Order: sequence, then structure tokens, then C-alpha cells
Amino acid sequence: MTIVETAFTPWASLAGGVLIGVAAAIMALLLGRVTGISGIAGALLQGSTWRQPGAWGWRLFFVIGLVAAPLLWRLVAPLPPVTMPSNPLVLGAAGLLVGFGTRLGSGCTSGHGVCGLSRLSWRSLAATLTFMAVGALTVFVARHVLG
Repeated sequence: MTIVETAFTPWASLAGGVLIGVAAAIMALLLGRVTGISGIAGALLQGSTWRQPGAWGWRLFFVIGLVAAPLLWRLVAPLPPVTMPSNPLVLGAAGLLVGFGTRLGSGCTSGHGVCGLSRLSWRSLAATLTFMAVGALTVFVARHVLG
């Protein structure tokens, strides 16, 4: 993936950030929950969640909303083209490492970076700094060391 500086869209980016913040605030106010995608999806996939009344419904609708949002957006404007310049095996390994990292870090970037930082959590600050540092290091190694 490459970033084209001339295609920067500050208003669309600001609107996306506001929508994420509002969604996280609604989740916290109405359900008393942190909007962590890995935790929501992980609990939905666990068999024990399905046996608890009301524990799976909101999670299911949340995940359906994640999938439905770009499909609905497509009715308003075209979606950007998707390109995958990397090997599918590398992408699969990267996905598994991300999943392992979210379990190891007790949460994902949305849980720690959006919700945890807004609650002034030191643990979330440490996790978010670790996410960002490892991401930057990974890009450096992949592009400049491995080529």
C-alpha cells in the first residue's frame, strides 16, 4: 500500500475520527463497554458467550455493522480499489501475529488506542506506544532491511 500525499482528505479523515469517537462514547454510555474490536469479535466466537442471555446479541449486531457499513457506503460513493501487493502467505502470517498480539496485549488498537487513552489508562498508553513502535519497526525492516 502506498500513500499519495496529494490525495489526503482532511475533512473525510476528521469525520471518520469523529464517528469512531462517537461510536465509542455511545458504547460506553449505553452498554458500559469498551469498544475493542478483538474483544467483541473474540467473545462472539466463544461458545460460552452464546449461553449467556443478551451477551451475544449486541456483539453480533456490532460485527454485522462493521461488515454492512462499507456495503451501505457503496450506495453513496464508490469504494477505493483494493490492492494486495504482498504474498497471501505473508498476509496470513501477519494476521495471525496481529491476533496473537491482541491476546498478549489484552486488547487491540481500538480498545487501547481509542477507549483506553480516552480514559487516561496508563496500561493502554503503554500498549498503544508498543503497537506503534512495533508497527514502525516492522515497516522499516520489511522495506529497508528485507527489501
